Amino acid sequence: MSDSTKTLKVLVYSDDVTTRQQVILALGRRPHPDLPELEYVEVATEPVVLQNMDRGDIALAILDGEAVPAGGMGIAKQLKDEIYQCPPVLVLTGRPQDAWLATWSRAEAAVPHPIDPLQLAEAVIGLLRPSVPATT
Repeated sequence: MSDSTKTLKVLVYSDDVTTRQQVILALGRRPHPDLPELEYVEVATEPVVLQNMDRGDIALAILDGEAVPAGGMGIAKQLKDEIYQCPPVLVLTGRPQDAWLATWSRAEAAVPHPIDPLQLAEAVIGLLRPSVPATT
């Protein structure tokens, strides 16, 4: 197995370091035995999100919808509009009722604050599983 197939890069965007750490701690290195280990790319600003996503090696982007000055939902919409075959995006919403906004942003999943580790892991596993080749 090459190094690129041993890990999946997950971008975690929030202006709040605590939120980024909560996401990483909730998911851990390997949220499911069927998935490779996760490698996290922590990002605090919109320009760095765009730089990382343009590189093309991110398997999943987790964007904080409550981040300021650039919210994750607006960034998600921009990524989906501008990046050909954009990887899946999960948006952290302020409340469960904000899930419709995540739909507008074209994010594939939404998880509300406060972060529930089980709900987050379930959503992430569902988004990453299709990108992992089946082993026979």
